[in-house]
Amino acid sequence: MAVSCLTLSEIGPEGLSLTVDDPAVWDIPLAEFRVACRVVRPLRAELFVVPQDNGCLLRGRITGEVALPCDRCAEETCVALDQAFDEFEAYPDPGAADAENCDERTLLENGNVLRLERGAPVLDVAAFLWEEFSLALPLKPLCSPQCRGVCPLCGKNLNEGPCGCRSGGSDPRLAALRNLKVS
Repeated sequence: MAVSCLTLSEIGPEGLSLTVDDPAVWDIPLAEFRVACRVVRPLRAELFVVPQDNGCLLRGRITGEVALPCDRCAEETCVALDQAFDEFEAYPDPGAADAENCDERTLLENGNVLRLERGAPVLDVAAFLWEEFSLALPLKPLCSPQCRGVCPLCGKNLNEGPCGCRSGGSDPRLAALRNLKVS
C-alpha cells in the first residue's frame, strides 16, 4: 500500500490496520541519507494505529532482508529483519508549532512524525516507518561472529588467509609507554 500521511481524526476508535510494502517508503530515504544498504528481500510493515486522547498508539512489525557492509571486513552481509515495535506518539503542542512561524518542512526536520495540519493531527507514516527501520538495523553487522576483519597495514581481508605483513609489534605512537612499569 502506498501511504504517506494519515489524518488521525478520520480513524475510528477501533483503530486502523495497514500493510505498507511500497518500495519508495524505504528506497527514497536510503538514497537521500546515503545509507550503505541494499534491499535483498522486499521490506514490509504491518502497522496498527489507534488514536488516543493525547496522541496515538502505533504497533506493528517490519520484515524483510537487507545487505549491509560487515563492520570488520566490509564484505556485504545479509541481515534478516523481523522487528516488532510498540510506540506512543504524543500530539504536538499547538503553541509550539505556531502556523505563522513554523512550516511543515520545519516540523519534519525536527523529527515530528505526528503533527497538526489545520488543527487536525496527522501521522507521517513513511517517516515513522523509516525511524523504526533505522532502529531495526544492527549497529555492527558482521558477516560471521568469527570475522577476522582486515589487516591494518595492507587492508587484505584476513578471512581469506594471512596477508604476509609483519605484525611488527605495536603502534609506534605508544613507544614511550613500552617500558612503563606499574608497581
